[in-house]
Amino acid sequence: MNDKFFDLKQEKQNRIINAALSAFAAEDYRHASTDDIVRRAGISKGLLFHYFESKLGLYAFLFDYSVRFMLLEYSHEVRRSETDFFELVRQIERAKMQVMKLYPCMQQFINRGMAEDCPEAAEATGERRRDYREWMESCFMQADYSVYAGIGDSARLISLVRHVVRGVTEEMTLRYDFTPEKLYDEVGAYIDMLQRAWTGRKD
Repeated sequence: MNDKFFDLKQEKQNRIINAALSAFAAEDYRHASTDDIVRRAGISKGLLFHYFESKLGLYAFLFDYSVRFMLLEYSHEVRRSETDFFELVRQIERAKMQVMKLYPCMQQFINRGMAEDCPEAAEATGERRRDYREWMESCFMQADYSVYAGIGDSARLISLVRHVVRGVTEEMTLRYDFTPEKLYDEVGAYIDMLQRAWTGRKD
């Protein structure tokens, strides 16, 4: 990557980043189009390759940038002293909401990137994929699952919540009145419902 990219005005940096995030979130690495990216960003393909050299260079930069940015936001929102699983989920979702205000497709891009099966793209992002996976695993490991003894195992609980959050996110982002705040509130309502169902709480 050309370090001069960061000499651009912040607005232009974010425009290029968001254009690429949107394209790579919608399609896997093989099918995402640099023509689509430059059209969304309002720049020439020559300028894109001046900064990133190739499609792979852009993808590797974008994944590195996204994971670093997301983990930084998690570090601000997620308390390492928190042991309540559902509260940890709320804190993670609050961090995602903050990121989405600046980079609407960043989490979708990370989700797709974590499952990317193109060998060159997977290899270029391998270290950051491990970083993200390890952080998420360590975060959920701090929860006290003993309070749910006899209700269900922790792996299924985590998987259930992930499926619910992704489903609600996919549905909400298609709405004409979508905002990150509305998504956070809707996800929160589902988390509250799951918590009551899982723990038998009536309040």
